[in-house]
Amino acid sequence: MHDIKWVRDEPEGLVRALTRRQMPEAEAIALRDSLLALDEQRRSNLTTLETLLARRNAASKEIGQAKAQKDEAKAAALMAEVAKLKTDVPDLETQVKAVDAELLATLAAIPNAPLDVVPEGKDEHDNVELKVVGEKRAYAFAPKQHFEIGEALGLMDFETAAKLSGARFVVNKGPMARLERALGQFFIDTHTGEHGYTEVSPPLLVRDEVMFGTAQLPKFRDDQFFATRWVPETEGADAAVLSNDGLWLIPTAEVPLTNLVREAILSEDELPLRLTACTPCFRAEAGSAGRDTRGMIRQHQFTKVELVSITTPEQSLEEHERMLACAEAVLKKLDLHYRVVTLCTGDMGFASQKTYDIEVWLPGQNAFREISSCSVCGDFQARRMNARFRPKDGKGPRFLHTLNGSGVAVGRALVAVLETYQQENGAVAVPDALKPYMGGLSLIEKAN
Repeated sequence: MHDIKWVRDEPEGLVRALTRRQMPEAEAIALRDSLLALDEQRRSNLTTLETLLARRNAASKEIGQAKAQKDEAKAAALMAEVAKLKTDVPDLETQVKAVDAELLATLAAIPNAPLDVVPEGKDEHDNVELKVVGEKRAYAFAPKQHFEIGEALGLMDFETAAKLSGARFVVNKGPMARLERALGQFFIDTHTGEHGYTEVSPPLLVRDEVMFGTAQLPKFRDDQFFATRWVPETEGADAAVLSNDGLWLIPTAEVPLTNLVREAILSEDELPLRLTACTPCFRAEAGSAGRDTRGMIRQHQFTKVELVSITTPEQSLEEHERMLACAEAVLKKLDLHYRVVTLCTGDMGFASQKTYDIEVWLPGQNAFREISSCSVCGDFQARRMNARFRPKDGKGPRFLHTLNGSGVAVGRALVAVLETYQQENGAVAVPDALKPYMGGLSLIEKAN
């Protein structure tokens, strides 16, 4: 979330940030003016409120003085004034709260400002390729897509999953399920053992304020799953109603990991804080109707290894490059062909200042597909979480910087392994890096 002081001091900076994100200039100017008007109204109301409170306190003292001087007329007038102030003050406090809430809601809906180095662009077609790693493999046959491979092996079942849960779910069985688990364990072991991340097992259900902290709420409410519970309407009654104390299923472990520092003040010596988790993730995919309807590319439930870094402002850009390298490292160990692109201003995420996407090559699709997204968010999320640190120089607390990235998406890594390591007879070779996690199994073949 943006600092209203920044908007007040650099109003053209906000307009520039929004137009770079492809908002029409007239709309950006109107939004800026609305914010400044709300800010002016808020500050005016606070000044008036402070004046009224001071006058109420002064008048209360003057009543005692008037009575001591036996000036009953003055005392009566002062008492009437205090009585009116006792009505006016709560009314103004209500106005202050209403303006505060409107200002917060408006600020919460504004995306982060892109860094100057982020390329200008409208959508994914304007992303800039940073590098390509490895080469496309040559096959003596026409490569199949992952779902064709998995179904032919009898180890990937979308039909049964649909009976259980509907579309965009899968049941993986036998060595396919083990391969999926192996990938998650391999990623976590690499990031904790070689890259210095601390493994965390976080809750998968979180409160509203936690989703707000990482900016999933309120803007992306429709993309989330909400878990609630049934409770008796009255004691002993058969009827039941939905409780109002439900929780959100996490769309990514970024949400609980980043919020571990919410409402806290860390010491600078604790930074950078590097955290990782391998968790199920849940996304409604509300805006993806008709896209990737076959297979595991876009699921309602999937597993992902997340990387989160909490840093000082001075560390965050260097940490961004480090995080990207950590995500790349696991793909290199799997000998997967991929490329890295810098997202343009029109394609980057709501909370991001700058984002690198890693896109893995899928031979069956004959295309690069995203497998990791690494973003630096500046203090955008920290302000929403009130997450700060105390600098070594002893000055007052400052807001932290937060970063997040996939290290990497397990389901999509499974897709990449199946399509990359497929054999002409339909079997799938197990990458060397995963063999220790597969009990020595080197080839996944058709189920008996």
